[in-house]
Amino acid sequence: MGNASSTLTQYDIEEVQEHCNHLFSQQEIVSLYQRFCQLDRNAKGFISADEFLSVPEFAMNPLSQRLLKMVDGLNFKDFVAFLSAFSAKASAQQKIALIFKVYDSDYNGKVTFNDILEVLRDLTGSFMSDDQREHVLNKVMLEAGYTRESSLALDDFMKVLGKSELKMEVEIPVD
Repeated sequence: MGNASSTLTQYDIEEVQEHCNHLFSQQEIVSLYQRFCQLDRNAKGFISADEFLSVPEFAMNPLSQRLLKMVDGLNFKDFVAFLSAFSAKASAQQKIALIFKVYDSDYNGKVTFNDILEVLRDLTGSFMSDDQREHVLNKVMLEAGYTRESSLALDDFMKVLGKSELKMEVEIPVD
């Protein structure tokens, strides 16, 4: 499973469905497999960072460099698991867990004030000054009961973001 010359068996499809918590139907998994094979240009069974950058929507994303660290070298099962957070069927907790991984740039299981500030810098570019970003972030952290010295674990992060109605604007077309 995973190179362009192979096909998915019913067992493969069910295994991938299990791996992504049944967030995609069997037909959607087949469609995602076809897309995976198109991206896996050298039929290696995994997708490199360069291959991901061939998707225009991905390349244009201001967080693409952060996302590349998460997706470089994914096999098909992990590719579908990664995309499952973008599914309309994904829970808020699944979406927040992905966002947490984007913010946790050093992969230490904690998100700090500086981690969040870096993401804000990526998202806002020159539209906000560093002072403005820090002011806004200080205010948000204080309102959530945290200080700029706080480190947020995934549970803390979920408490902060879980209060809002989170809707990922990115949708993955699967057919």
